[in-house]
Amino acid sequence: MVVEVDGVPLHLAHPDEVPVRWVGQEEVMRQLLAAWLVLDPRDLPMNPRLIGKPGVGKTTLAYAAAKRLEREVYIMQATVDTRPEDLIVTPVIEGERKLRYVASPLVTAMLRGGIAILDEGNRMSEKSWASLAPLLDNRRYVESIVAGIKIRAHPSFRLVATMNDDASTFDLPEYIHSRLQPQILIDFPEREEELLILKENLPFGPEEILEYVTDFLQQAHANEERYTARDGINIARYAMKLRSFNGGLAAREALHTAILETLGGEALRYVPRA
Repeated sequence: MVVEVDGVPLHLAHPDEVPVRWVGQEEVMRQLLAAWLVLDPRDLPMNPRLIGKPGVGKTTLAYAAAKRLEREVYIMQATVDTRPEDLIVTPVIEGERKLRYVASPLVTAMLRGGIAILDEGNRMSEKSWASLAPLLDNRRYVESIVAGIKIRAHPSFRLVATMNDDASTFDLPEYIHSRLQPQILIDFPEREEELLILKENLPFGPEEILEYVTDFLQQAHANEERYTARDGINIARYAMKLRSFNGGLAAREALHTAILETLGGEALRYVPRA
């Protein structure tokens, strides 16, 4: 799809379609949806950030919330190499002496009135965040230097940033920190919720394996390890594959091997007792 902004044709990105469903932890879902509410024509939506350890479901929550609103979702993956033009408009050479301007997923969401997920936003540099400052306050626009245009957000546009709380990220500059509010913490789920997450992702998984992995994860959480449901899904999936490949392998032996090969020897201390 192509739209014209100030006489400049912009080629739009396609929305993301991901087969996910948010399971449990409805309170954080309510907090996110509340942040996006507009209560009055003079009101503005907020730009929340979801914070938690890698693998706790921040992106899944953001995507599921957008789908509850029946909106198009655009995921923009941030990295240390993300440049301002990557966030806004990228020029692409198209034939001799001709440029095509391609809108980022973020800008496409702005124009289409969709929801943008800026994934792992605190991996970006301050220079890249600076280009988004006008979008995150009451101005609600971005400027593309390469295309020479100002792009204003559709009133229905919403944004959420996900951020990992690990050491491989940048500290947000204060002027961006104050624009990304509220801060919603995604913590480890309770046992029943975690079991439901495993069942949702592995509906074909044997109950014995899913229960075992859930107990393993809960023991790890109690000891403040960073293992997440994503790790548990990988362990359970690999254990099932090991058993299928070697029909004589007992479930616990397969799980022991899967934990060892997925997370390393230190993780074995959290293996459930027989």
